[in-house]
Amino acid sequence: MDTFGKLAFLGRQMLLEPAEEVESARRSSGVPAPCGHTPAELGRIFGGDPRRESVSLSETKKNSLGIHEAIMPGGKRIKLLKTLLTSACERDCYYCPFRAGRDFRRATFKPEEMAQAFAELKQRGIAEGLFLSSGIVGGGVRTQDRLIDTAAILRRKLDYRGYLHLKLMPGSERDQVLEAMTLADRVSVNLEAPNPDRLSRLAPKKIFLAELLQPLKWAAEIRRTMPPPYRGRWPSLVTQFVVGAAGESDVEILQTTAYLTAALGLGRVYFSAFHPVHDTPLENVPPENPWREHRLYQASFLLRDYGFQFEDLPFTADGRLPLDVDPKLGWARLNLRESPVEVNRAGREELLKVPGIGPRGADAILAARRVRALREVKQLRQLGIAAERAAPFITLDGRRPATQLALGL
Repeated sequence: MDTFGKLAFLGRQMLLEPAEEVESARRSSGVPAPCGHTPAELGRIFGGDPRRESVSLSETKKNSLGIHEAIMPGGKRIKLLKTLLTSACERDCYYCPFRAGRDFRRATFKPEEMAQAFAELKQRGIAEGLFLSSGIVGGGVRTQDRLIDTAAILRRKLDYRGYLHLKLMPGSERDQVLEAMTLADRVSVNLEAPNPDRLSRLAPKKIFLAELLQPLKWAAEIRRTMPPPYRGRWPSLVTQFVVGAAGESDVEILQTTAYLTAALGLGRVYFSAFHPVHDTPLENVPPENPWREHRLYQASFLLRDYGFQFEDLPFTADGRLPLDVDPKLGWARLNLRESPVEVNRAGREELLKVPGIGPRGADAILAARRVRALREVKQLRQLGIAAERAAPFITLDGRRPATQLALGL
């Protein structure tokens, strides 16, 4: 298999890994998954005879070599190559398409080869950024060295200054975390599950606290205590959970999410609704409803950007978020219908609790009311507020707006 064939082959192994700031769950049944493939397509990709996987250069072009459109935190869109150094792996995670015990074709790059391949794609305008992960071969420390070597070649030999996301392997050492952080714009560790018990049902050979959470803690400590590298800032930190394969509740997932956001300063938590893969121990577990993934994203944004506390989230008796209503609207229906927010007096934190008002909208309201009082719904619309969503939960100069409640699903 040539270089471009390997890139396309390995890119398909990254289908279940959400990419950067793309909000990946705006879908119901039949709508594309985070990777741009429907559940049925995922089944075809991972469910066929793995020994027949091969890619020609023409197919490579059609598959875009594993390149995805990603949205950076500032809103810029880039063409992001999502790939692996190797799809060989010594771990036997029960949900993973390239688990050690699966009869599946493998492909591997050496660090120099990967760096040169990406540099060529960038020179040709095919890719602008790189998201690099790897299967584990020879232990997490050795694999992390190979990832760092690739990044160092790109930065120091090939003078690459663009976006780079590096995975931290299970069991990475503190010095490796520091080196990766000096090279990357983002680093991540996939926790996969919210606690050790749930992880044991997904990946029994991984150690939650020592192998997965500890590198994130080191990264947070480095960001907090050390001056940033030559680029002037430390990379952002993110993680991912597999949702629906280990019997975990939304309470468990969001308790851990709240801790990661508040205590470790994670910039983003990703959620990947479980879809069974052929020839894995979990192949007969039913796929998770994509709406659950979507509600978890919404709740995580409330924790990160809207001043909500974990205790504010409207869980059902079984520890789940309702699927038929977004969590902010659910909270507002319980708390604001009888005690609406007065838009002309509320602080920013109160405004952010109102459906239809986001961070930009709250700032716009604070600025506008310094000029004059807000008395009409049309004034909110002019500020970019989703006024119909907000109307049932606010007053304008002491009066409730005369408008119908939106469904808000």
